Amino acid sequence: MSAPYGTTFASLKQGAEGPWAAYTQHAFVKGLGDGSLPRSAFLHYLVQDYVFLVHFSRAWALAVVKSETIEEMRTCTGTVDALVNHEMALHVKTCAAEGISEAQLYAASEEVENLAYTRYVMDAGLSGDFLDMMAALAPCVMGYGEIGLQLKGGADTYADWINTYAGDDYQQVCRDVGQMIDDAVDLRIGGSPDLSPRWASLQARFTKATELEVGFWEMGLRGA
Repeated sequence: MSAPYGTTFASLKQGAEGPWAAYTQHAFVKGLGDGSLPRSAFLHYLVQDYVFLVHFSRAWALAVVKSETIEEMRTCTGTVDALVNHEMALHVKTCAAEGISEAQLYAASEEVENLAYTRYVMDAGLSGDFLDMMAALAPCVMGYGEIGLQLKGGADTYADWINTYAGDDYQQVCRDVGQMIDDAVDLRIGGSPDLSPRWASLQARFTKATELEVGFWEMGLRGA
């Protein structure tokens, strides 16, 4: 099994095969790749995704609190930095060109799909442990990495978005997070996680988060 983002992620993805395909092969994704996605849908998605990333960054900050090793703390703080100071900058730049300020982005009203996903992730962190958080956070981080590589070299229309996630910096974030998750699983439940009583609940969290990603794309398309 090819596992560029770690063996735990690869196993969880395999356990959510149907939802994962619906997420990474969604019509919204295909429209980004071939440039056919309506600009209105893309902008609607970007505004909502900015709000999502605000909460997503808070979730990764909570992961620092849930960490048990300094390596986990370093990776989680590095991910917060990547989100707040790099990924969100793409949204600000693109929306500014359309006359939408960062203040407007931050104050945007959340769609139901956005609320459902962000609160699900935060609940995983508040009610669960570090592994619960990672199972809920991983689909977004690694999914965008996969999608970026999948769409690389496509139409120029959304090249900035695609290159952000296909680029070396983001791909390194995916590899670092994947390695951290592998190490965290080994530390907490051992080298055969699929045999642990915890595995079914971690798989369920990962699968649900993946399904919520599909809903997020649907929300984006509604903006057209």
